[in-house]
Amino acid sequence: MEPKRELTSVDLAALVSELNSYRGAKVDKAYLYGDDLLRLKMRDFDRGRVELLCEVGDTKRAHVAAPTHVPDAPGRPPNFAMMLRNRLSGADFEGVEQYEFDRILEFSFTREDRDTKIIVELFGHGNVAVCDGNYEVVDCLDTVRLKSRTVAPGSLYEFPESRLNPLTVGYDAFVAKMNESDTDVVRTLATQLNWGGLWGEELCQRAGVEKAMDIEDAGEEEYERLYDAVQRLAESLSSADVDPRLYYEERDGDDEDGGGSRRVLDVTPFPLEERESLASDVYDTFNGAVDDYFYELESEDEEDSGGSQVGSTKPDFKAQIEKHQRIIDQQEGAIEGFEQQAQAEREKAESLYGHYGLVDEVCSTIRAAREDEVPWDDIGARFDEGAEQGIEAAQAVVSIDGAESTVTLNLGGTEVTVDVFEGVEKNADELYTEAKRVESKKEGALAAIEDTREELEEIKERRDSWEEPDETEGDDDDEREVDWLNLQSVPIRTDEKWFERFRWFHTSDGFLVIGGRNADQNEELVKKYLDKGDRVFHTQAHGAPVTILKATDPSEPSREVDFPESSIDEAAQFAVTYSSVWKDGVFAADVYEVGGDQVTKTPESGEYLEKGSFAIRGDRTYHNDTPVGCAVGIQCEPMTRVVGGPPSAIEPRTVVSARVEPGRFAQGDVGKRIYRQFREQFADTSFVRKVASPDKIQHFLPPGGSRILDE
Repeated sequence: MEPKRELTSVDLAALVSELNSYRGAKVDKAYLYGDDLLRLKMRDFDRGRVELLCEVGDTKRAHVAAPTHVPDAPGRPPNFAMMLRNRLSGADFEGVEQYEFDRILEFSFTREDRDTKIIVELFGHGNVAVCDGNYEVVDCLDTVRLKSRTVAPGSLYEFPESRLNPLTVGYDAFVAKMNESDTDVVRTLATQLNWGGLWGEELCQRAGVEKAMDIEDAGEEEYERLYDAVQRLAESLSSADVDPRLYYEERDGDDEDGGGSRRVLDVTPFPLEERESLASDVYDTFNGAVDDYFYELESEDEEDSGGSQVGSTKPDFKAQIEKHQRIIDQQEGAIEGFEQQAQAEREKAESLYGHYGLVDEVCSTIRAAREDEVPWDDIGARFDEGAEQGIEAAQAVVSIDGAESTVTLNLGGTEVTVDVFEGVEKNADELYTEAKRVESKKEGALAAIEDTREELEEIKERRDSWEEPDETEGDDDDEREVDWLNLQSVPIRTDEKWFERFRWFHTSDGFLVIGGRNADQNEELVKKYLDKGDRVFHTQAHGAPVTILKATDPSEPSREVDFPESSIDEAAQFAVTYSSVWKDGVFAADVYEVGGDQVTKTPESGEYLEKGSFAIRGDRTYHNDTPVGCAVGIQCEPMTRVVGGPPSAIEPRTVVSARVEPGRFAQGDVGKRIYRQFREQFADTSFVRKVASPDKIQHFLPPGGSRILDE
C-alpha cells in the first residue's frame, strides 16, 4: 500500500482538541516555503517554543512539530509571509475549529489592533486564506473563482457547500441516508455518510456487519449496530479519548547494524482492525504521532530520491498514472451521484403533480388552521388523529416542521417536503430548479474529468518517451549536457549583482539591460548608471521605465559600442513590455531610442521635470509596433537563479521557462502557477523552492494582468 499523504476528516477531528491545548501561545514569526508549506513559530508560557506546520500541496497536514522536525528558515520572506508577520507578530493563538466534518481548519488569532483567521483547506488543490475578524480575505495562496464559491483578496471567504456531518447525524437521518443508496454498505458509509473508504470499512468491522452486504439486504439490526459504532467513535473524538497508532512495514536493507529499515504507511487516532496486519507504534498524543509520521515520510522521500543511482532517475509514472486514475474514478462517482440526485429531485416534483389534490388538501388545511392561530403541535396532533381514522390525506403526512413552515409527505413511497404557504406548482418548480442546479454541478465535474484525462494522457506520453531507445547512446561524454531536470540534487551557486534590485536581463549577445521599477529608480538610473556609450529606450506611454542598454560596466570607462540588432530589438521589447502598455492589455507599441549623451536631467529655461522624468536633446530612432514579450525561467549555470525578459534572450539560457502575455490573471497568481509548473519539472523540488519562489518569479513579471501561454 502507498503511504498516506493527506489527513482525513477523522484525523482532523482528533487533532483539534490537542491543538487547542496551545491556546494563549504568542506568535513570533511566520514562514512560507514554496507556495504550500506555512510555518508559524509561537511561544507558550509552559511549553516554550511551539512550531505549527500547515502544508497544502501534494502532502496535506496540520500539526505542531518538534523543533528538530522543522525545516531551516528560507531566505528572503515572500509577500505572503511578510503580511502574516505584520498581522500576527505578538498575537495570541485563540484556538482552532474544524469546519463541520470537512477537511478545513480555522485557526483564530487576536491582537489589540485586529483579529485574524487563518483558514487551511486540506482538500483538492489545497489553500490557505488569511481573513480579518469578519471573514474578509486579506490574502490567500490560491485565488478561487468558481460558480459555487469565491476565495479572493477583498471578498468574503466562502466555505464549500455543507455536507452531512456523520458525527452529529441522528438515527432517523442516518437510516434515511443509508436507504437512499443503491450500492453496498461500505460504499454507502463512505459516500452518503461521508466517512471515506478506510473508515467505512473500519465501522463495518467494529459493528460486525459484512461490508459487501447489499444495502437492500441490510435491516434495522445492521443499522443499529452501525449507528452504535458511529456514536462510540464520535464520543471518543469529542472527548479526545484517543489511542494513536503509527503504522509501518519493515523493509529489507543493509543498515550499518545489519538490520533493515522501515517504511511508514499510515497514522490514525485509534487502532484500526483494517491495519492489524501491519506493525505499529503506540503514542500518547495523536499530534505527536502525526508529527513523527510526516517527518519520517519526508525523510524517506528524500532518502529514496537522494540514494538513486545515476541513470535511475526515471519518474514514478506508475504512481502518477494510478493517482490520476483514482481521481477519474472519484470524478465519475461524483457525476453518477449528481445524476441520481437530480433524478431524485425531478421525481419529487413529478410526485407533487401526480398527487396534486392530496398535496393541495394538506397544505390548505394547515394554512386554514394557522389563520385560526392553531399551534403547530396541535395541527400535527390532528393529522395523527386523522391518520388513525383512515383519512388518506392525514396518512400521507410524515412530519410537520413549524419552524420552517413545511410538511413532509409520503407520496406513493416518495417523501417530499413542501412549503405549506406556497402552491403545488411553486413547490414543484423549486424542485425542478434544484435538479437543474445539481445538473450544472455535473457539467463542471464533466469538464474536470476531461482535464484529468488529458493530464493522464500527457503522463502516458512522457512515460512512453522515457521508454524509447536512447538515440544519443555512444556519444562522447564531453558533448552531453547536464540533465538538470532529473538531477536528484541540483547545486546552487549564487552571486548577487548590483543591478538585481532593478529590472534587468542580459541580451542574447550578452549585454546588460536595466530598467527602473518606479520613479525613484528611473531617477537613480539616469543620474548614476547612464554613460555616454549606452543606449536609452523609452515608450511614449505614461508609466514607462527608463531602459538602458549598457555598453560597459559602471566600474569601466565609458566607450562607444556597435550593438548587434538583436540586442537593440530585445532592449526595445523590454522597454515596451514593462510599461503601462502591458497593463492596458495592448500587444505592441512604438519605442524610441537615443544615445546616453542625449539624456539630461537639466530642463530648458521655463521647463520643469518631475522625479523620474528626463529631457531628450537631438534626434530619436523609432522602433514602430514593437511587440510585448516576456518569458521567465530558471537558469542553472553559471549561476542558479530566476531570470526574466524577452523570450529570445531568456529561453536559450534557462532549463525551464514559461512565456506570458497580457491577460486577466493577477501578477501574484501567475507567479504561483509558474512556480508549480517549474516544481513539477524538476526531480529536485527543494531546489525550486530555494531559488524560484513565487515571489522571485513575480519579480520578473510585467505590471498588470497576465496569462501563461500554452497552459
